[in-house]
Amino acid sequence: MGGLFDISKLINEKEELTHKTNDPNFWSNIEEANTTNQKLSNINKIIQKYNSLLDSLNLSLELSELEDINETEINNLTKEIEELEINTLLNGKYDNSACYLEIHPGAGGTESCDWASMLLRMYKHFLEQNNYKYKVIDYQAGDEAGLKSVTLFIEGEYAYGYLKCEQGTHRLVRISPFDANKRRHTSFASVSVTPYFSKLDEVHINEEDLKIDVYHSSGAGGQSVNTSNSAVRITHLPTKTVVTCQIERSQLRNKEVAMQMLQNKLYQQELAKREEEIKAISGPASAIDFGSQIRSYILEPYKLVKDHRSKLEISDPQKVLDGDIMPLIESVLKIK
Repeated sequence: MGGLFDISKLINEKEELTHKTNDPNFWSNIEEANTTNQKLSNINKIIQKYNSLLDSLNLSLELSELEDINETEINNLTKEIEELEINTLLNGKYDNSACYLEIHPGAGGTESCDWASMLLRMYKHFLEQNNYKYKVIDYQAGDEAGLKSVTLFIEGEYAYGYLKCEQGTHRLVRISPFDANKRRHTSFASVSVTPYFSKLDEVHINEEDLKIDVYHSSGAGGQSVNTSNSAVRITHLPTKTVVTCQIERSQLRNKEVAMQMLQNKLYQQELAKREEEIKAISGPASAIDFGSQIRSYILEPYKLVKDHRSKLEISDPQKVLDGDIMPLIESVLKIK
């Protein structure tokens, strides 16, 4: 039984939330009340599942005293309880939201563009392996290889909650396939993750603050490339925020999707601004900021993937690059 997570914290949180719902003024703020009720509902589900799994585990242990122990069954139940622990960590306000994931290469030309495309492949495999739905909202190919930028829209259970752990700078060390002298190169690419906000009443965008450009969609070539000016790029001039969309054939539809992305980004910026104001009042706290190096993927002179936040090391980089990143994500969730 050692190593199973402590359910008492969750029970205490349930009691606190239940007490909150009994307040006569609970429904004075409808949005907050709905959020509290949803959180309470999720906690109840987790506690119920935990108790059910624990009963099954205890029954297996009791039966093992009467007959040969079924280690496989007990190990499977233990694993399910440990997975349930991860779900308790996904309790942020937007953790169960869909999200946008963007990849941009750092300085380094073709080498970094290729690294960005390797990350895209890694995330596509991860999403497919874990039954997430996704679509490519925007794709800008590199001049010689790889990509200049890509944006995915991802839907599924706790999409943002898991993928928010990927935000930051990813570093690759390898023998470059683009270097005739076979020298070792270090490349960087940044990953940005934004939750999809279903309600954006607080975001007001003035048309005069926007610069809207249209251009030809780009893609793999052939019939997949739209020859009309249907792709849309929108720049929010006050914040210098840029969004692009080329997935739809209609310029109007691409503009609608791009505006939705822009609203989400501006809303996230506003939330981050509020959090910074709160931190300034409560005092400094350590944080992992976007742009910091969060993970290294070393292919030469040895093979290793290391997450610099959780310190988890994996000696099989190819397995990680093939989409097996959940252990890395979970290791980060456990320290947050």
